[in-house]
Amino acid sequence: MNFPDIYRVVTGHDENGQAIIVENGPLKTVMDLDAVPGTQFHEVWSTSESPAVISKTHIDPTLGSVVLPPPQQGTRLRFVDIPPDTEAFLNQGQSKMKGMFSSVGDENLSTVQADSPHPLMHRTESVDYGIVIEGELTLIVDQDEALLTPGSVVIQRGTNHAWANRSGNICRILFILVDGQYDDELAKVLV
Repeated sequence: MNFPDIYRVVTGHDENGQAIIVENGPLKTVMDLDAVPGTQFHEVWSTSESPAVISKTHIDPTLGSVVLPPPQQGTRLRFVDIPPDTEAFLNQGQSKMKGMFSSVGDENLSTVQADSPHPLMHRTESVDYGIVIEGELTLIVDQDEALLTPGSVVIQRGTNHAWANRSGNICRILFILVDGQYDDELAKVLV
C-alpha cells in the first residue's frame, strides 16, 4: 500500500504584519531508514525553544540532518511509515540498531539488549504523542504491549519502547515530540 504524499501549509506575516501563506507544497525532507527497509520519516516541522519564537522571517527547520528526538526545549512533528516486521529483521535487526540510531542523532537512544522484546527498543527523554493514521502497530514496553489501530493515541512519556508492525501492511503514524526532563526520583531508577 502506498500512502499519499504529505503536503504542508506554513503561514507567516508580511512586512506589514498581515497574515500570508509562505509555503504550500510537499515536504522537503523525507528520509528512508536503511537499517529498517520501508521505514520513512516525513519531517513536517520543529521548534528549538519554548516558548517558540514567531518571527517575520521563514527558515525551514526541517532542512538538514534528520534527528529522532526533539531539540532541547523544542518540539518535532513528523509522520513515520512503518513496514511490517520481517523474520530477517526480528532475527538480525538487533545488530544494526546502534548504527540506525546513530544515523538519526544518537546511538545511545537504542536500549536493545540480548533479551529485549524487540530490536527497536529505545528511549528518548521526551513526551511523544503518537496518533495512528492508517494501519496497525503494537506498542511494546518493558512489561506490556498495546495494539494500536487508526485513531489510537499514545502518550509516550520517556519510556523504553518499540513499535512492532505485526499486521502485514504498512502503518502511518503521526508523532508530536516534546522535549522533556526526567525528575530526579525517576532518573535514579532508569537503567
